[in-house]
Amino acid sequence: MKNFTAKPLIKTGYRLGESPFYDPRTEKCSFVDIIAGKLYVFSPEEQTEDDISDQNLECIDFGQQIGAAVPMKTPGDYLVCGTDGLYTCKGKEISKVRDMTGYFETFQRSNDAKADPKGRLFLGSSVWEDGHEASGNLYRLDGNNIKIMQPNTRISNGMAWNAKRNRFFFSDSPYSAIFVYDYDESTGDITNRRVLFEIEGGTPDGMCIDSEDNLWVAIWGGSRIEKRSSVTGELLGRIDVPAQNTTSCCFYGKDMDTLLITSSGEGLLGEYDGCVFSCKVDTKGCPPDYVVL
Repeated sequence: MKNFTAKPLIKTGYRLGESPFYDPRTEKCSFVDIIAGKLYVFSPEEQTEDDISDQNLECIDFGQQIGAAVPMKTPGDYLVCGTDGLYTCKGKEISKVRDMTGYFETFQRSNDAKADPKGRLFLGSSVWEDGHEASGNLYRLDGNNIKIMQPNTRISNGMAWNAKRNRFFFSDSPYSAIFVYDYDESTGDITNRRVLFEIEGGTPDGMCIDSEDNLWVAIWGGSRIEKRSSVTGELLGRIDVPAQNTTSCCFYGKDMDTLLITSSGEGLLGEYDGCVFSCKVDTKGCPPDYVVL
């Protein structure tokens, strides 16, 4: 088992960093601060580890909590998943394209989201107000149609698809497990849910998949990323992260061999809690799939 150590890349302590993406078409990275309701975009190739700060990032403030910002088919555009709906973000131009108030309870908001191989949006919901038990659903947006793919989730988080496009991986965090489903690329349907592996010493959060079909899973409360086989669930490696609550990760860079790692600093006082991290590893990742509306 090979271990790595992540280094701080952006030394700002974000409240709840999440939803990291790298778009090789624009060579830009993005992530959100869920609680602050902000989308950040930057060009990693133009920066050094010593000079990335808020002043070096493009910031778009949505004025509400946002669970994710997913790259769209048009390079540079994002589909942003908010508290009351879905928005397109084209530069500084923000447009609401789907109202979600009929799907979310008043105390819920969007959470993690990704495009599937055909450009459909898979979107989770989660509770954002105190005093409510974790609850939500995993949805799929396909054109104008929204369908519940997995009902009664608690905190919908990491999502990934394998290279053969016949397996879907999903993290419903409070269950401390990564689930695997059979996936039909032609319809976007998922079936036959089962546990692939369980996590100890923390809670599974966001994740990504590499070119060898291994999963890289952020462990909330565990200060690490775990590399796992998507076939057996075997632990193959780890990245130690100097932040308590790691939240998600993606591969980035021209060689796609470096992980961008987000974390949460809300309620924490550690030096690097809430920072964004970088770690070069021994495999290459895959470019994201893009939302098609």
